[in-house]
Amino acid sequence: MWFYNFWNIFDIIAYVLSTYTSIYWLQTNDKNNNCLIQLLSFSCLFLDIKFLLFFRAFEYFGVYFAIIISVGKKIFSFIIVIFIIIISFAHAFYILLSPKSEFSLEHTNNDDPNNPWNLAPSYSQVIDNDGNINSNPFMIQTPDKNTNMFIDIRTSLFAIYLFLAGDSSALSNWSYADNPSIAILIVLFSLLVVVYLMNLLIGLLNNAIEEDNNRVSYLLQKAEILAEIELFYLLPHQRRWETWFPEVMYYYADVDKTQVEIKKLIKNGEWDNKEFTEMWQILFKVLQIEYNPDDNKVILEKVKSNDEKLDKLDKLEKLEEKLEKLDKLEEKSDKLEILEKSQCEILEKLGKLETLEKSHCEILDKLEKLLERNAC
Repeated sequence: MWFYNFWNIFDIIAYVLSTYTSIYWLQTNDKNNNCLIQLLSFSCLFLDIKFLLFFRAFEYFGVYFAIIISVGKKIFSFIIVIFIIIISFAHAFYILLSPKSEFSLEHTNNDDPNNPWNLAPSYSQVIDNDGNINSNPFMIQTPDKNTNMFIDIRTSLFAIYLFLAGDSSALSNWSYADNPSIAILIVLFSLLVVVYLMNLLIGLLNNAIEEDNNRVSYLLQKAEILAEIELFYLLPHQRRWETWFPEVMYYYADVDKTQVEIKKLIKNGEWDNKEFTEMWQILFKVLQIEYNPDDNKVILEKVKSNDEKLDKLDKLEKLEEKLEKLDKLEEKSDKLEILEKSQCEILEKLGKLETLEKSHCEILDKLEKLLERNAC
């Protein structure tokens, strides 16, 4: 659990890096060593921030450190999502804009449009008074590794980070009219990450700061600092000093707020009267609170019985609702039976009508035959 604490990890980095830098400096004894200069810069950075961390114990500064850690924990997963999206766009630009063949920064060797030599600024000469320009460049600026930052996946990732920060110079060497795919990726990145996700991140930060109790976070942080001091920085005889570690601790509290909180505890049955009986009796006298443990037990029993009765009433109400539904279903079933009977009667009448129609047709046929015989 010790390694899960952000401040402990920061302390390890600061101490290990500064120690390693000091040993490396003693071994090389060269102030102009480029590697030593880089180590010194990072060591001083971490040590300066480490000095600032000593102010965590003071409330005026510690609240802000508590906000930084608590808010950072809440948005950590969202930061990972943004980082993965940035890597995805960096990979896409790397595939699209990296040179398609081998190249050298010392001399031009191909006509690849992504070759740094073809992206470097070139200067042409005016050949006559009419303003005609020579097609062959008069002078070309020597390119470097930053001319096309997409020749390597690492610089590609850094270029996309710069674009997120507002610097789009890494993408300005290409013509957007001739490369519509670049323009499409730029629009997608700006809408998705720069506009949407960044504003969403700001909203999440505001919500996290409002939801978190900053003073409580600071007090927890201060308690951790005091516990660390007591465990690792005090001698055994210092831990036994009663002036530093008294058996009973007194603190000032608001009378009205204390009355309200104690009454809430008594009402909820959370007040423990088995320990420090004399102390809480004196406290009740000072706060003018009437409290009888036996009465409290009776009240709790009544509350429990009332809760049981309420549960039974709820069950009865649910049963009544079910009975009402059953009555409605029975009424509907009765209506359905009546409808079925009426349908059966209608069907019987229809059958009789069909038999009458058949007999009527037979009579008509016989009459037609008789009329034919009489005519003959």
